[in-house]
Amino acid sequence: MQQERVIIIGSGPAGLTAALYTGRAMLNPLVIAGMQLGGQISLTGEVENYPGFWSPDHTPTGPELVDVMHKQAEHFGARFVYDEVVEVDFGVRPFRIKTYSAEYLADSVIVTVGASPTKLGVPGEAEYVGRGVSYCGTCDGFFFRNKDVVVVGGGDSALEEGIFLTKFANKVKVIHRRDQLRAGAILQKRAFANEKISFIWDTVVEEIVGNGVVQGVRVKNVKTNEIRQVETDGVFIFIGHDPNNHFLVGQLAMDEEGYVITDEHYRTSVPGVYAAGEIQDPHFRQISTSVGQGAGAAIELEKWLAGQE
Repeated sequence: MQQERVIIIGSGPAGLTAALYTGRAMLNPLVIAGMQLGGQISLTGEVENYPGFWSPDHTPTGPELVDVMHKQAEHFGARFVYDEVVEVDFGVRPFRIKTYSAEYLADSVIVTVGASPTKLGVPGEAEYVGRGVSYCGTCDGFFFRNKDVVVVGGGDSALEEGIFLTKFANKVKVIHRRDQLRAGAILQKRAFANEKISFIWDTVVEEIVGNGVVQGVRVKNVKTNEIRQVETDGVFIFIGHDPNNHFLVGQLAMDEEGYVITDEHYRTSVPGVYAAGEIQDPHFRQISTSVGQGAGAAIELEKWLAGQE
């Protein structure tokens, strides 16, 4: 099996930044990038909130930002393989990593596989991602200025993002499957007091409809079974996130939601294994925060490797 000093699992902002930093440290990192270089931001349209890349004449897209990060990491020696990890063994040294097509040994590892928004799983959802369907109000709210949107969910994230969206949208309709919200009391008070926010109770989304872009959602009242269509320009879905942890179960300590537990130095429960980005961050989920976490993990890993030598 091929042995590496550093293997980075994942190629989102945290992984690409970790690749850049470990590359500049002459560690010759290998990045197991998955099948989609860049992770979630590769599916993002315009990126206006990443510092230093905006200009009055051009707003970069997610793929453009990924391309620059990728080329910069490669320039400093990072190598990329497009494969997915299916199994790891962090109980032995060197660590063992198995992908669909190869097996590797690693002296150290940075896990940056992120988390995926929980999907509704209804017709039209996948079709209209980036064309009216979004999982991030902070990322995409600006594109819905003076438009009507719906928010699906009833927890803290749904209300936080719904309140944020009122900065741009004319109206925000919150669709919740129950007649009571799960969000905290303070958030509920703010949402109920906001004149732009209204609620559709006891209702689930059955289908997202449109013609090239989102035009509405077909909804069903779970108590009366009444089905109707709600017109909207955008659908923001906040029913949770699922950490991409399937190959990490039993290998690293996780919290009750399945996120990898790290300390302030991005160290996991296994010495020599670090984690950065959304796999250990259920709170911020921003490009800029993931970049900082990837840098921090890489710096700490370099120190750890030096101490081992």
